[in-house]
Amino acid sequence: MQAGGAAPISSDAMPIRVVVAEDTFLVREAVTRLLADAADIEPVAAVGDRATLMATVEAEAPDVVVTDIRMPPTEKDEGILVAAELRATRPEIGVVVLSQYAEPAYVLKLLESGSARRAYLLKERVRHRGQLVEAVRAVHAGGSSIDPKIVELLVESRSQADDSPLAALTPRELETLAEIAQGKSNEAIAESLVLTKRAVEKHINAIFMKLGLARSRDVSSRVKAALLFLAENEGLPVGPGASERD
Repeated sequence: MQAGGAAPISSDAMPIRVVVAEDTFLVREAVTRLLADAADIEPVAAVGDRATLMATVEAEAPDVVVTDIRMPPTEKDEGILVAAELRATRPEIGVVVLSQYAEPAYVLKLLESGSARRAYLLKERVRHRGQLVEAVRAVHAGGSSIDPKIVELLVESRSQADDSPLAALTPRELETLAEIAQGKSNEAIAESLVLTKRAVEKHINAIFMKLGLARSRDVSSRVKAALLFLAENEGLPVGPGASERD
C-alpha cells in the first residue's frame, strides 16, 4: 500500500512530526494516540478545522499532516483542499487524507497536482495501526499510498468493460498493476506477490508496454499513471491538472 516499502527505523533518527486534523473529538484522539505509539512518530498538535490546521502548520512546521477529508467550515473536501494548498506553499510536507468514502474521484482530485507525498486511506484502516503508520512513513519519505479498496473498485470497473485493455494482461500482470496503483515499490510488490524482484520488473515492463503507460522510475509517477489509466472512460473527473506530473 505504500511506496518504497518500510524503511528501517533508527533510534537516532529524528521523529516524524505530525499534525492531526479531525473534527470529531473521539476520532481525533484515537488517531493521535495510534501515531504516538509508534517510536518514530511524534504528534505535535491535534485540531478540528481547516483554519486552525493551516495556522498550526505555520506554527509547528510538521513533516506530515494527517487530515480528515471533511471538516469545518464547509464539511465538503477540506482535506483535499489543504493538500493542494500545501503542495503550492509547503511541498515538503506529506499529507495523509483519511476518508470514509471509497470514491476514486476523491483520490484523483487529491493527485491532480502530483502524487508524491500524498496518501488516501479509508478510516476503517485506522483500526489497524500499522496501515496508518506506514502511510505516514511513506509520504514522509516522498512516496504515495492509496487504499487498496479504491484500487480494487477501479480494477473491477475497468475489467467489466467489453473492450478493456486489461483483457490483454495475464492474471499476474493484473495483480501487479493493482500493487503499482497502491503505491508499492518493486521490492514491496515482490514481497507481497512472493516473486523475485526481476520477475516483478518483467511484469511491469509488459504491463506498461501493453497499456501504453508512460514509463517512469519514480514510484509516485507510476501510481498516478496507473490510477489515471484505470479511471479513464469511467466517468470520473480527473481534471485538467491530472496529467502525469509530480
